Amino acid sequence: MTVTTTAADFALTAEESALLPTAEEALDYAEHGWYLSGRIFSDAELDALQEATERYYAGHRDRELPSRPPTLASWRPSDGQVQRHNDYVHYESAAIGAVLRKPLLGAVAARLARAEEIRIFQSTLILKPPIADEPSNLVPWHFDKHYWQTSTSQRMLTAFLPFHDCTVEMGTITMVDGSHRWQELPGGDDSTRHFADRDNSELEQLLADNADFNGVTIRKVPVEIPRGHVSFHHCRTYHGSGPNLSDRPRRAVSLHLQDGGNRYRRFLRADGEPVVYNHDVMVRRTAEGQPDYADPEFCPVLWRGAL
Repeated sequence: MTVTTTAADFALTAEESALLPTAEEALDYAEHGWYLSGRIFSDAELDALQEATERYYAGHRDRELPSRPPTLASWRPSDGQVQRHNDYVHYESAAIGAVLRKPLLGAVAARLARAEEIRIFQSTLILKPPIADEPSNLVPWHFDKHYWQTSTSQRMLTAFLPFHDCTVEMGTITMVDGSHRWQELPGGDDSTRHFADRDNSELEQLLADNADFNGVTIRKVPVEIPRGHVSFHHCRTYHGSGPNLSDRPRRAVSLHLQDGGNRYRRFLRADGEPVVYNHDVMVRRTAEGQPDYADPEFCPVLWRGAL
């Protein structure tokens, strides 16, 4: 079910072009590490997206993953009322994938990343149940590039797309302003360990230690996102989120994006073991036998062209 594209697929209407980040906004993103878009998605698109995710949660799949990677996030009803994470939803659900492949979304990312091509890297469907004291609803401080060490690019970014108004009360995404420009504290931390496998206090201390190392004050900015708008953040921007204190689920897709120059690289942990990203056992191979992060089945192009 490969999606083929032509130049016409990447054309924007005048109304869509008006939603691209301005030169000043792109500079603000470069300085702060995050950006809140204008209204990219309509009510009809978001209604279709939510309906498709309900079918997905009920077990519908248009195609199954060819294998099960070692660290796949894949919530099932038997897991109960915890925070739900489901990877590869753009691959498994045709309806979800069709909404997420909106060219305008890719064009905004291209303007921010200063790239002429944007591909999907990964998609994760997320639901925070309205349970104030549910521990899994807390997402500790981390930045995405920690888990993408097998990627060569430093321009990757994430689009956080809620299905509704996303407020502080619901546990919206919170950025550590400007943290993408920090130098990492050298030594002592296995950056490839996912935040879900680590203690919150450990990561809170790691954030504080990195701020001290860089001689900066931590500034946490909750990003309240109106329905249809999208929050973007740089792959090195520290972010997290708090509990859902509202009376309804917080629903969103975290859509990880890569620029056209991103490629696989071999990366070793401190103990000498190679890092393996889920793609590495899923995607096709290049002529050199390496995982191909441009595989159109798993990493379709969202945008191609100069802006």
